[in-house]
Amino acid sequence: MNATNADFSASFPVPSARLEAFIAATDFARPTLVIEIDRVDTQYRALAAGLGQAAIHYAVKANPAPEIIERLVALGSKFDAASRGEIELCLRHGAHPDTISYGNTIKRVADIAYAHQVGITLFAADAAEEIEKIAAHAPGAEVYIRLLVEASGADWPLTRKFGTTRDTALALMAQARDLGLRPVGLSFHVGSQTRDPLMWGDTLAQIAAVWDAAVAAGFDLDLLNIGGGFPAFYGEAIPHPTAYAEAVMAQVTAHFPAGIRIMAEPGRGMVAEAGMIAAEVLLVARKSEDDLHRWVYLDIGKFSGLAETMDEAIRYQFVTPHDGEATGPCILAGPSCDSADVLYEKRPVALPLALKSGDKVIIRNCGAYTSSYASVGFNGFPPLDVMVI
Repeated sequence: MNATNADFSASFPVPSARLEAFIAATDFARPTLVIEIDRVDTQYRALAAGLGQAAIHYAVKANPAPEIIERLVALGSKFDAASRGEIELCLRHGAHPDTISYGNTIKRVADIAYAHQVGITLFAADAAEEIEKIAAHAPGAEVYIRLLVEASGADWPLTRKFGTTRDTALALMAQARDLGLRPVGLSFHVGSQTRDPLMWGDTLAQIAAVWDAAVAAGFDLDLLNIGGGFPAFYGEAIPHPTAYAEAVMAQVTAHFPAGIRIMAEPGRGMVAEAGMIAAEVLLVARKSEDDLHRWVYLDIGKFSGLAETMDEAIRYQFVTPHDGEATGPCILAGPSCDSADVLYEKRPVALPLALKSGDKVIIRNCGAYTSSYASVGFNGFPPLDVMVI
């Protein structure tokens, strides 16, 4: 399929009636993420249909629930692990070592040695010292070099911290080869929540230029890791996951040689729409009689699972018992005594005027980057509970 004629029709995923009914009928002692595992299955199949030849390596960091790992193992997924803990999790729930990529470019020496010992052979790197560590503790391993890319327009950019430049990438490949490693390819991340697949075009062109330079320099590359970026629905239109993935792959095919190995690392796009959070209103207040905004405080905030509200990058959708009634603008905040624990203030949220303390609130499409971001007990609040149905 050509990227220019792919079906980019707006997708407004139907919220899970089963999830909402379950949450409405259940009493929760604390904020709880409820995952509908069959929706993970559906999303995997939809992405796989569009990605075609690309191997899915689920980004475990998005949601490490054991039930998700087990289901994805059964479906034939591979895995992108960021730590020894994630590697152990995947192995414990049935993943074979050759299906796991150690994709974090910042690794403890002991963890590299552990990964090598259990049979993992594919590692990411973006710095000379990391190449030295891998060569010393995972001799003979395959390595791919992560590249810096220009910002793509993603809602959650992932530039600067990870990756390296073209010339440094070529030097790292030479270093890896000299140290007995196998420099097999390149990786990048276009940015999380890249809602339009055409936003990948410039990034892929950047990566292709480095690929061509590496091949011209004599490196026998055969692996391209396109990372994540596959979006979830947070209120703004996105294409259907199959159409999105097809459009991305059409661009990959246009830029890179046929027959190479291609990896994709969906995380958010795999699990976000499979989960909803059951939360509760703790307080509704105005700072003064003439305050235009109510403050609505929930029993969940930035430190207990909603870290992606930072800079209001991710805009969650809310369901309340008073939907359909008159609404007004609200500043939404969490329960902790940290003044940074404000979720939405620059763009207030319209919530029912009847909302009050004790009301149950459902937060939609929270299956990704919530339970894995929650603190272990800031202010004494327990970490986000997780339930799988």
